[in-house]
Amino acid sequence: MTTVTLNGENIKLNGNLPKIGDELPEFELVDNKLNSCHLADFQGKKKLLNIVPSIDTEVCANSARKFEDAVHDRNDVIMLVVSSDLPFAQKRFCSGKGVDHVLLLSMMRSKDFARSYGMLIEDGPLAGLTGRAVIVADENNKVIYTELVSEITNEPDYDKAISFLE
Repeated sequence: MTTVTLNGENIKLNGNLPKIGDELPEFELVDNKLNSCHLADFQGKKKLLNIVPSIDTEVCANSARKFEDAVHDRNDVIMLVVSSDLPFAQKRFCSGKGVDHVLLLSMMRSKDFARSYGMLIEDGPLAGLTGRAVIVADENNKVIYTELVSEITNEPDYDKAISFLE
């Protein structure tokens, strides 16, 4: 079990992020057309998983846009933003914001993703959502970088995560 903070107050996550060298756990998430998406759907591409509590916050929105800027012209990378938001809210976020190369995925049908990635918040005001983290994996789903953001209201280290996509 891991502890992070929300505005300086400790909150517990259910486990730990996958470690460097691990294979990403399989997942089933929902896209903005209500289709199921699985890790296997992105085989052969590098993956940047931007795990956020809600795309409807300034920090989460900033991270989606900043990572979008870094990968928008890369055909070898898929950028996934995973949150608890409903697909309708995720779609609304993308419209008109120039976020076209990011795939927003929802945990609306299950919290299994959050549990298997060690990111499910277990207590405090955000219980049931995820903590904030970035995971980079290679074309074969091998984890090559992780960052668990220790204070949920902080942004991740964009440059460091992006450097692992080169």
